[in-house]
Amino acid sequence: MLLKLFTTFFKIGLFSFGGGFAMIPLIQREVIERHKWINSKDFVDMLVLAQSTPGPIAVNTAVFVGYKTAGIAGAVAATFGTVLPSFIVILLLALFFAEVRENRYVDAAFRAMRPAVVALIVAPLMGLVKGMKWYLIAISAAVALLVWYFGFSPMYLIAGGVAVGIAMAIYNGRKGVQR
Repeated sequence: MLLKLFTTFFKIGLFSFGGGFAMIPLIQREVIERHKWINSKDFVDMLVLAQSTPGPIAVNTAVFVGYKTAGIAGAVAATFGTVLPSFIVILLLALFFAEVRENRYVDAAFRAMRPAVVALIVAPLMGLVKGMKWYLIAISAAVALLVWYFGFSPMYLIAGGVAVGIAMAIYNGRKGVQR
């Protein structure tokens, strides 16, 4: 199981360009559809938790999936699998950066990858929106607008969301006790 976790996340790390958010559809396909290690609801919960904890979302998600699948050893295997390809590529680029920096073909390749990276980020969002209620979509859009257009710090919005969530849980818990 540990080798399977490592190789799965190594493949995800190897074939993902554009950072953690671009890895999400690959992680989703591998852990939910292909290996059936977790279900869609748990995956969404993991994404929320991975986004709200320090560190890259792809690494945090790998930690959570690995831990849920095979405990601490699984978390370590999945994390190394996710990080190792990037580490190797960055190490190689650092060794040959001077020769590659001004290469017009390398520059063109990176520019050509940008639209695909955007599509990889938007695709899982569309999948997540399908199961959401309209007011949650509206809240998500409002939060995105506050961050991107008005420059609000995501930290304060996440803290506000946590406070509202706790208040709702307390309210719903009391309402359930009174019945």
